[in-house]
Amino acid sequence: MNPCELTASVTALANALACRLSEEELGLLAVVLTQLGDTLTTIAAQKAICCKREQK
Repeated sequence: MNPCELTASVTALANALACRLSEEELGLLAVVLTQLGDTLTTIAAQKAICCKREQK
């Protein structure tokens, strides 16, 4: 999947969810997914640092 297809898919998913969820449910899902993204970023950064240390 190329970057344009990926962003189009994510947008389509967001629109589909927005049509089916209440405002409260949508807000909760948004903060949960934001936290998931932040946590994954933290894990990726920590792995990158650990890998660099192990290579030395």
